[in-house]
Amino acid sequence: MTNLVIDIGNTYTKIAVFKLDELLAVVQYETVNTETLDSFLSSYKVNRAIVSSVKKHIEPWQTDLGAKIPLTHFNALIKSSIQNHYLTPETLGTDRLASVIGANHVYPGLNSLVITGGTAITYDYVDAGGNYFGGSISPGLNMRYKALNYYTAGLPLINADAEFNTEYGNNTETAIRSGVQNGIKHELTGFIESYKSNSPQLNIVLSGGDSIFFDTLLKNSIFAPYIKIEPYLVLKGLNAAIQKHND
Repeated sequence: MTNLVIDIGNTYTKIAVFKLDELLAVVQYETVNTETLDSFLSSYKVNRAIVSSVKKHIEPWQTDLGAKIPLTHFNALIKSSIQNHYLTPETLGTDRLASVIGANHVYPGLNSLVITGGTAITYDYVDAGGNYFGGSISPGLNMRYKALNYYTAGLPLINADAEFNTEYGNNTETAIRSGVQNGIKHELTGFIESYKSNSPQLNIVLSGGDSIFFDTLLKNSIFAPYIKIEPYLVLKGLNAAIQKHND
């Protein structure tokens, strides 16, 4: 069975094709329409599709897709391999839910902390039994840089620097970089320490567009040996969900 998996995020739409659990192809677009999708699918014969979106409305190309193949819209009520104990499932971000489904599917029987670096940084924990109770959301890397520029009169807008590794800045630019990047590093290690105190064999999974950057921040930490990078974790979670949904 070949699945088309579509993840519509705040900035990009990611489209993947899976044959069972094997990822055959993945592309990323800023905007999608029927012609774009048809062009991508011309190389594949898919049997069914699943769409996850942070947006509230259904775009015309999704309606067109649903007229061609069976289409499932991913939501918090879909049947999956985890037990979702979130008190307000209707407000839970579909990307967060897909990521914990993905972690539970890729690393079954492990207590996993999923850290996703994107527009926001999210921390979500799923235990070895597949129980998910919730997590945390904080501003993302680029959001922090932009906020300092936008909400102040004198601070410049600068970009992240993976090579920056000092504890403090000696000018305004490096002081901003120290505050943002060291702040995220201490936030990451603080959350990991907290979860690890209750789960010593914690499986740490980094995902999202900033996962490589976060891995660099943590490379000299005591947690480095426990970290795994899964850039396509949400896509894998959606693929696992559609398989479970159709079983």
